[in-house]
Amino acid sequence: MSDKTPPHPALLWARWRFSIISGLLVRPPAPGQLGHELQQLAATPWRHPIDEGWITCGRSTIERWYYTARDAHDPIGALTRKVRSDAGTTSAMSRPLLVALKDQYTAHPSWTYKLQADNLAALADEDPERFGPAVSESTVRRRMKKRGWIPRKRRRNPTPGQRKAELRLENREVRSFEATHVHALWHYDFHEAKKLRVVDADGGWHTPFALCILDDCSRLGCHAQWYLAENAENLVHGLEQACCKRGLPRGAMHDNGGAMRAQETTNGLQDLSITSFPTLAYSPYQNGKGEAIWEQFEGRLLAMLEAVEPLTLGFLNLATQAWMEMEYNRTKHEEIGMAPLERALSGESVARPAPDLETLHLAFSARVTRTQRRSDGTISLESVRFELPSHLRTLEKVCVRYRSWDLTRAWIVDERTSDVLARVRPQDKIKNADGRRRTLEPLDELPESTTPTDDNPVPPLMSQPALPSRLSPSSSRRSPPAPTLGSR
Repeated sequence: MSDKTPPHPALLWARWRFSIISGLLVRPPAPGQLGHELQQLAATPWRHPIDEGWITCGRSTIERWYYTARDAHDPIGALTRKVRSDAGTTSAMSRPLLVALKDQYTAHPSWTYKLQADNLAALADEDPERFGPAVSESTVRRRMKKRGWIPRKRRRNPTPGQRKAELRLENREVRSFEATHVHALWHYDFHEAKKLRVVDADGGWHTPFALCILDDCSRLGCHAQWYLAENAENLVHGLEQACCKRGLPRGAMHDNGGAMRAQETTNGLQDLSITSFPTLAYSPYQNGKGEAIWEQFEGRLLAMLEAVEPLTLGFLNLATQAWMEMEYNRTKHEEIGMAPLERALSGESVARPAPDLETLHLAFSARVTRTQRRSDGTISLESVRFELPSHLRTLEKVCVRYRSWDLTRAWIVDERTSDVLARVRPQDKIKNADGRRRTLEPLDELPESTTPTDDNPVPPLMSQPALPSRLSPSSSRRSPPAPTLGSR
């Protein structure tokens, strides 16, 4: 790749000086001929190193360059103009004025550079002996940029979390990172396409939300899909699709949105042994790889669909899958130097095989405890009653897994091992109205009783003699045993 950035002017001047006297270094002049050679070089016009004009140099100047470069280990470095001793220091703004600028920026971080400079000039005019002369806007701009005092948008009534995030960003460094193995870390997030509208079957228009799941190491687009809302149901659906396509990752990075913090989502990551890495509050830069792909969504994918009318959600998802698999995953990525699909196939993967879809549904579900009604053997979930099988009728409390958006089924699981004990469905009262009932099966198989009960109707406790251990502390230790009711 060619370097398109021009060298520093000081280096250009040094190279230009070296080009003038390089002939004398390659072919050293004979004794007595140096003056003639220098006179010819002084009479020759040379192209300006920066401008397009032509200039000439004096004989003594060329002679000084020659002797400087001849005895130097690095001729071009020796011909470079020396750095000033006061380089990097500032003298235009006094120290008290710089402190005033810091206090002014702290109180008003949303002011522009021009507004900061104008207020600083007014402050210097009020007390010139303390602050010194006023400075220009360019000076204020350089001082602020050097110290990271960048104007930022002012928040109205910022929350404590927003203040903490701003303070952390000012005091802590930000560094890019990359996973060492494929599928070691996934990024996922939603994006609202504010300039796009899709129509449904009833003729209603909606603003769609895109869910994109990206691999950190290979930048592979694991799955991308559009939905009509940003909620836990759609997030879980997209995660299940990505797991079925690529396998189970080792970790996942996401923000702190409501869908990401839903119980179904967090339980799914935990049950599938996927480590969750939530970003810090109000710090979207931590999920930068996931945020950067939205520019391609807007600039390429949606730009190609701007003439499609009417645009439906189904066609949008079909086009998104084709673009993701055929263009994005197969196009060379500038940062990794190859296509995401190529790196995903050539790199070392730590993905695990995905389980069946029923196991994924069970993993991405909420977990609650409910008390079983003794009267009819039901429990209540989200105001919906579910019937439990008869073999679980003796359980007082049961552990239930369910999905809040799909109340057509639920799972009764073991509280300790999470093994599924039964799959239950909502109660059908109309079907139960036919009056047919099953015979309750015994819970366990016990042998028939072999002890006759009719020979002695007295309970065993009343037939026992009064043992010393049963006597009260005030009773005598040597008292005779009391007769029993069954004694003769």
